[in-house]
Amino acid sequence: MSHASLQPIHPHLLATTHAQKVLVIDDVEMNATLIASVISTLCEVQTATSGTEGLQLALQYNPDLILLDVLMPGMDGFELFRRLKSEPRTAHIPVIFLTAISDMSAEEVGLNMGAADFIAKPFRTAVLLARVRNHLELVRQRHLLERLSHSDGLTGIANRRYFNTMLSREFSRMQRQNQPLGLVMIDVDDFKAFNDHYGHLRGDECLQLVAQAIAQCLQRPGDMVARYGGEEFVCLLPNTPVSGALKLAHDIQTAIAGLQMPHVQAQATDFVTVSMGVAAATPQEVPGSHQLLALADARLYRAKRGGRNRIISED
Repeated sequence: MSHASLQPIHPHLLATTHAQKVLVIDDVEMNATLIASVISTLCEVQTATSGTEGLQLALQYNPDLILLDVLMPGMDGFELFRRLKSEPRTAHIPVIFLTAISDMSAEEVGLNMGAADFIAKPFRTAVLLARVRNHLELVRQRHLLERLSHSDGLTGIANRRYFNTMLSREFSRMQRQNQPLGLVMIDVDDFKAFNDHYGHLRGDECLQLVAQAIAQCLQRPGDMVARYGGEEFVCLLPNTPVSGALKLAHDIQTAIAGLQMPHVQAQATDFVTVSMGVAAATPQEVPGSHQLLALADARLYRAKRGGRNRIISED
């Protein structure tokens, strides 16, 4: 394995970190601007000065946290909160209520509705900063747990469960748009023999290198690679006809060959190789996503039986 080494995880493998975003909604523009200036050291900030504008920005901006004034003309904070929680795209966003109301019942109402916190105005700068910081950290931890639940522990790429979710989602999206969905099923040739000869630690490193090489061949943000099981991987390629999926398969074949990982037990060459099955179709051409996956898998099986280190893209 001296010719190949692990490199830093490629951006396609895991979701990249981003600056956290907060939306401040207060009908008094001076208040919104002041709050934004206080918390701007922690995050990106957008402001809105009405409930209607706040709802629109929440949908467009997709903030990690919302600071929401209760007393606003027209749509007040409580009504906006109800609308945010009834909208699937914003229901998950934590909301901190801001209010000058001294009545404790208002705080009780807000918290019982599901607000993350309640800050009384006038606020102390240090308290506002601390609470926003704490809630942003909770959001960051939640996102991290979500990413970890979607990732394969060994390779860092998507796991099978997440792939299945995305396959179903993309198939439905391609159905609405009448666009082709491409799949490339990939299997490391003679991997059991590799493990038996070189040991399981080398086997793990082999899978990590293969996953990394595949991920680095993906050029579009919407494309993804997942570990499907054992030594098997799969690429999901929205808006991709069979010609595009086949080109990616050839790129992957070249990338794996470039790793020059010795494999003296291999049947095809003296190095690690992969076999691939390629399929692509519009959702109108196949009855469901599982049938498209089965087609790619059947072609992979034929590639394995045909001598390994090859690509099959047609019946």
